[in-house]
Amino acid sequence: MRIVYTDRHKLHATERVERGGQPYVVEEVPARAEIILQAVQASRLGAVIAPADHGLGPILAVHDAGFVDYLRSAYTHYVTHSGRADALYADYYPPRRARRKPAGFPGLKSYYAFGNDDPILAGTWEAAYWSAQCALAAADIVRARGETAYALCRPPGHHAGVDFYGGYCYLNNAAIAARYLRARVAILDIDYHHGNGTQEIFYSDPAVLTCSLHADPDGEYPYYWGGPDERGNRAGEGFNRNWPLPPGTGDVPYLEALDEALAVVKEFDPDYFVISAGLDIVAGDPVGGFKVTTAGMAEIGRRIAGVARRAPALIVQEGGYLLDELGKNAVAFLSGFVR
Repeated sequence: MRIVYTDRHKLHATERVERGGQPYVVEEVPARAEIILQAVQASRLGAVIAPADHGLGPILAVHDAGFVDYLRSAYTHYVTHSGRADALYADYYPPRRARRKPAGFPGLKSYYAFGNDDPILAGTWEAAYWSAQCALAAADIVRARGETAYALCRPPGHHAGVDFYGGYCYLNNAAIAARYLRARVAILDIDYHHGNGTQEIFYSDPAVLTCSLHADPDGEYPYYWGGPDERGNRAGEGFNRNWPLPPGTGDVPYLEALDEALAVVKEFDPDYFVISAGLDIVAGDPVGGFKVTTAGMAEIGRRIAGVARRAPALIVQEGGYLLDELGKNAVAFLSGFVR
């Protein structure tokens, strides 16, 4: 296994965020990637390499150009408009039947957001851009070598849609890599939260199967996506599948749902297999609510890896916020893919 990582993620410096002049806690911090990196290096799971720059093309193949332009320039406009250099947060959100996109910054700063907990900082765009480049470099490895690659992406991506950001996600790394592969791709999202951005990007696309195991959205973020009846649209009908799970789900029921999802992936018979790897399904995660154990993470990895032997796998890091256990759980999951 090759691991793709860049320290540019640290430019999204969320450990020092303030809001309204007061310290503000953001669970998605630079330490997440550093803890995982140290653990995979100590466990010798594979060589760590830096990503090449693939440019904006693969990003614009997934995301709206106006949205990308906004992310690139938002912080500069915010500082100019407000005279402040703190974090930019969305204030309000356009209604679903909005008639126009605002030209002025006060309205535009909330136009692309679907939450208000996601800071945009001076280095957010560069960090998000290079997070996507990690996924693209891992896709290169999978395509050229036919072996598993792990993109240690930060910030994560699965909540970002064609033209919206939220849930600590700005660019959808897994979707960018999947489209870049230009093949029949299955995406399996095992993050605690539904991968709503990924679902929406491919909802009408029969070439990409999206499967997500996650907390029931009736009680958990992102609330407005993730039901079992959401199965795709038009040509993509039947190619989106969701397994919402109740609070407290542990190893046995989680693995039962995973087996169902993997059976769907096998039937789809993809050329490539992309895994959105959320480690926030473990017991005790501060933003989770499942009770999967470290042994359960190892078994999840082993079962997914069994399917990955039929189609080369690209693992993209998503959530996971229990810092004291993060490295151990990452290694438990990833070890199943090491031959």
